[in-house]
Amino acid sequence: MSQIPTYVTGVPNGTEKGLYLAVDLGGTNFRVCSIQLNGDTTFNLIQSKVAIPKELMVAKTAKELFAFLAKQIELFLKTHHEDRFAAHIRRRQTASTPEGYRDEHIFRLGFTFSFPIHQIGINRGTLMRWTKGFDIPDAVGQDVCALLQKEIDALHLPVRVAALVNDTVGTLMARSYTSPGKTGTLLGAIFGTGTNGAYVEKLSAVTKSMEGDFDKSTGEMVINTEWGSFDNNLKVLPTTPYDAQLDRDSVNPGIQMFEKRISGMFLGEILRIALTTMMKKPDVSLFADANSSHNDYRSTTTIDETSCLFTQWAVDSSILSIAEADNSVGLRALRQEIEKSLGVSAASIEDAQAVKEIAHAVAKRAARLSGAAIGAIVIHTGRLNPGASGVPGPKSAAAITEDIKNLKISEAVSATANKLADTAGLAVNEDEIVDIGVDGSLVEFYPGFEDYMRDALRILPEIGAAGERRIRIGIAKDGSGVGAALIALVAAKMEAKQDYLGDLRARLAEVGEEENESATS
Repeated sequence: MSQIPTYVTGVPNGTEKGLYLAVDLGGTNFRVCSIQLNGDTTFNLIQSKVAIPKELMVAKTAKELFAFLAKQIELFLKTHHEDRFAAHIRRRQTASTPEGYRDEHIFRLGFTFSFPIHQIGINRGTLMRWTKGFDIPDAVGQDVCALLQKEIDALHLPVRVAALVNDTVGTLMARSYTSPGKTGTLLGAIFGTGTNGAYVEKLSAVTKSMEGDFDKSTGEMVINTEWGSFDNNLKVLPTTPYDAQLDRDSVNPGIQMFEKRISGMFLGEILRIALTTMMKKPDVSLFADANSSHNDYRSTTTIDETSCLFTQWAVDSSILSIAEADNSVGLRALRQEIEKSLGVSAASIEDAQAVKEIAHAVAKRAARLSGAAIGAIVIHTGRLNPGASGVPGPKSAAAITEDIKNLKISEAVSATANKLADTAGLAVNEDEIVDIGVDGSLVEFYPGFEDYMRDALRILPEIGAAGERRIRIGIAKDGSGVGAALIALVAAKMEAKQDYLGDLRARLAEVGEEENESATS
């Protein structure tokens, strides 16, 4: 995995205070928000969102896009923080040298920029390539924080781009602030349209060279795993003919193979491929009736010519949640969804059962692999056994393969283990909790997604049932807002330390000059 250092060297504890800005350029919309951290694990958030004009997504120069973004920040400040904005303008007019005037009321801003970045500092990162419909060639290779700061300065705004933020890192920070504990949040993970994780690592374990400055005093750094690209060579991941077809027909064959088995962007397509494959088999009567007597609707099933089943990527993953949630005798809700979303009218009860079983298998595998990713971080960091020296050595491919095979332990055994633990009423000491923050549509809306993740955690021998009970998993919302603000706070603390050292060096230099003058006079 990429294991990218983020230059974020501390996580919050819920006592942080201050007013910060955050902006999020994640696709076709640009979001600006201000976050007041209240210092008691709560916050107040104000936000606005604007669509990016299509012509700016393919502008000739980066200046056009970033000038638009800076203008939105100005409008936001004038609308929601007019008092601070006006005061700043008045102070500027009274300063003899505006460029050298140090304004203590300046806003620190966290910039969530959801495009491939080579990060070289907490507020420095060069754009590697555009995605999501953007194509502005002259921005590639440039520092996106510097591009935004230049346009902010052109408008004389009291704003400093303090941090470049990955949304997964933001999830970790937001969770750590709102759910503090003695040990702090270990991992922030997203299981939604895509998947990724960021965790707190010991600095001594980071072997990559880092170009930018960072605070070494904490002894830790947040690492962006980019685990969606895990095992692109498919040495250990489970795979099916449906996975192979999805990958072949994707825009990035051979890439993001872990993500293609987990994230909401792909689960609907896996289901579609599996269903259409079955429909082509003459010995399987899926969505096909010999006559109306074979259907409990007393009709024959028909498939619309424009059905999503015949269009790549057209099946929305939300149908998997509906299939999982519908446990009624006649599966009425699922059958209505099959007609609405798949264009299949009068689907039989057997058809609906088949869709439910396949959807369940696709989503359950995604959840258990998600649990394996969480478990890998917990095991690697040794957080469950903090007294142990070092971390477990790397496993062989054969051992990892065996672990994944072991995830197929029967649900009956797993359920029995859960009941025994609940009956025993085993209490977990707060000091022993390993806190995990998660976000994304799958973990938030798919019924039982966390339960299946926990199944996988219990089966991992290094964690087991006792270890799984110590892992607390909670939703961490708005990582690109609250999380970005918290990273801006971390950056501000780094600035303060650097400014203090700079001021100290300057004062020492002054003292040295004074002594030299005294000696020569």
